[in-house]
Amino acid sequence: MTTPQEFRCEICGIITNHPMHWFIIQCGDASLTVLRWKTEVANAPGARHFCGEAHAQIYISRWFDAACSPPKPDFLRPTGS
Repeated sequence: MTTPQEFRCEICGIITNHPMHWFIIQCGDASLTVLRWKTEVANAPGARHFCGEAHAQIYISRWFDAACSPPKPDFLRPTGS
């Protein structure tokens, strides 16, 4: 029996272990690839996870502006006041 794996959306931070209709983006300095969800691909180093088309589009727009430089958000880091 396998343990359910959790994935977090890069935009909104929602967590799921049933990523239906999610997308994966792999990117570098010169290329960006959008993929339908496949757990093996989602576990690849550098894979970014998005809970739907709208959030994948937000990331793509940011990538065009910054060439994949937006850092992955750290949702576990406490926010400062």
